[in-house]
Amino acid sequence: MKKYDVIIVGAGPAGIFCAYELVKNRADLNILILEKGRGMDKRKCPKHTNGGKCVHCKPCSITTGWAGAGAFSDGKLSLSPEVGGTLPDYLGMEETINLIKYTDEVYLNFGAASDIHGESLTPEMEKIRKKAIEANLKLVHCPVRHLGTEKAQELYRKLYDFVIERGVVVHFNSAVESLILEGDKIKGVKNGKGDYFADIVMVSVGRDGADWLMKECSKESISTEVGVVDIGVRLECRNEVMKDINDNFYEAKLIHYTQTFDDKVRTFCSNPGGFVSSEYYDDNLAVVNGHSFKDLKSDNTNFALLVSQKFTEPFKAPIEYGKHIARLANMLTNNQILVQRFGDLIRGRRTTTSRLYRNNIMPTLKDAVPGDLSLVLPHRILKDIEEMILALDKVTPGLASDETLLYGVEVKFYSNITKVDKGFQSTSVKNLYLGGDGAGITRGLMQASVNGVVIAREILKRS
Repeated sequence: MKKYDVIIVGAGPAGIFCAYELVKNRADLNILILEKGRGMDKRKCPKHTNGGKCVHCKPCSITTGWAGAGAFSDGKLSLSPEVGGTLPDYLGMEETINLIKYTDEVYLNFGAASDIHGESLTPEMEKIRKKAIEANLKLVHCPVRHLGTEKAQELYRKLYDFVIERGVVVHFNSAVESLILEGDKIKGVKNGKGDYFADIVMVSVGRDGADWLMKECSKESISTEVGVVDIGVRLECRNEVMKDINDNFYEAKLIHYTQTFDDKVRTFCSNPGGFVSSEYYDDNLAVVNGHSFKDLKSDNTNFALLVSQKFTEPFKAPIEYGKHIARLANMLTNNQILVQRFGDLIRGRRTTTSRLYRNNIMPTLKDAVPGDLSLVLPHRILKDIEEMILALDKVTPGLASDETLLYGVEVKFYSNITKVDKGFQSTSVKNLYLGGDGAGITRGLMQASVNGVVIAREILKRS
């Protein structure tokens, strides 16, 4: 089997930008990317032509393939170092800001729109911030460059062409099964097609591969630590309710510490005029997400409400904990997404089909099953979500309407954190670099992309 200079496991934003930065600076490097999913042109979701019903493709084209789950997100680039990951903890704030500017320029060069939402605070935005303060909400100022799902896919196709033309080899439908180690050094990777060897391996498997990565770390004694568990729901309301925030911020990052439990709840991944979607993981586990297009728009806005829980010893299974809660919802819905009206939730009753469709708001996830989230989510998380919605209602009146829809369960599978140095090399295995959402380091497109750039520069220093 051929030996490469660098093997990149996972073709999400971190892996793509690592490859981009490498070939941009070194034309002589032999680079292999192994990706579990399909190429961009073959990433088709049959749900869109099957009456809105998932047919359980393996692997799921929404969560795997070139550009990772980011290709089917709404393509938001968060330009604040405070949003989308923990890179400032490794690199410092100033360096992170400079790297975001550099990476943003790359996105612009490959076709990202020039306009930025929320770049400077206007008087209208200041009024919204005042309302947030009065409601005990922290508004994090985060300028956003919005690509849109279809435009993001075009952009990542161009990046694919760029690296391929410069000699990068990409194997799709090539899930890595295990790492090959020799003592405390990485030597390559193994999958069903054979063994692949390299002096340097970069693993950036995204959220879909987070569970595999943590199991591999456990098996090979690669150092990790338990991170925060983020579990919640995706809220959907009419665009009219969110108009002020949508028009002024596009996406407002709001954080609330709840009165009852003092838990942190945050808004995440807002999609004005967007669509709620479902994602399926390897064990046929359905979780909810959302996206929006640049051109195609719905009458609704959706965003996640995530409750952050930090567990202590002896707890060591945050990803399995999140999957367990998602499985409860799947059990009630035959592996579909559960939806409940907020009014039914606070009254302690199940949403029925008749109640669901008498609303002003029509669900954009057509195969969602009406049900009762109180049979799924722990009381503490439900209480946190209820208090967050009531706080948000003071900023955007109407959000706590009876007809506001809550879809469950939304879980973010980045809850274990691999231990790495400032260059993102494993602290326990030499020449093994770990990055992206799956490694617990980033939580969004921009910081994952920056993470890939940093790892490439570290590799260039040492190769």
